[in-house]
Amino acid sequence: MAIEDNFLKALEELRKTEKKHNFDQTIDLIVNLKGFDVRREAFSVFITLPHKIKDKKVMGFFEKKSKVVDSIVKEEFDNYKEKKDARKLIKGYDFFIANAKIMPAVATSFGRILGPTGKMPSPQLGIIPSEDDKIIQGILTRINSTVRIRVKEPSIKIGIGKESLKDPDIIENLVTIYNKLIETLPRKKDNVRNIKLKFTMGKPVNVDM
Repeated sequence: MAIEDNFLKALEELRKTEKKHNFDQTIDLIVNLKGFDVRREAFSVFITLPHKIKDKKVMGFFEKKSKVVDSIVKEEFDNYKEKKDARKLIKGYDFFIANAKIMPAVATSFGRILGPTGKMPSPQLGIIPSEDDKIIQGILTRINSTVRIRVKEPSIKIGIGKESLKDPDIIENLVTIYNKLIETLPRKKDNVRNIKLKFTMGKPVNVDM
């Protein structure tokens, strides 16, 4: 049976057993690993999905204020010298982007807080060549359809979409992530112990491997 069919079978079981809630739950993919030393084997990958997960709250570090996205200009960086102020800012946003020209200043002012949280703007997704509105809008579209996976423990948990997303779209997102994980893990499928799906408030359902 193809992995698409296995995901669909698990998703159908999940929908059948899940109680209705008054909010749009997230569907989580859980991949438990084996034979993977989290202390020695660094793993970080961005995966762009075919279907949007959610609208993420994004902040930009720019030379001038943007009409497209919330932004902090370089002259305002000193307002966040205190760790508590920087932490409060970072807690309020899912993702940060920055103009490449001022990345050294971003790293100096915010690196100590952004780095450990995994929110530092990166060349893969977050550092832009200019503050043109079309460029900013384009990266926002990508961010809303992208997940970043950083392995810090032998279990990966990723939100892959909302409960309201159509089943074929959910399956496409799941297969995209699965294929990228298998491609990127050092020992491919041999690093995967098992796979589960769950809703925010529900119990996990096993996916046949």
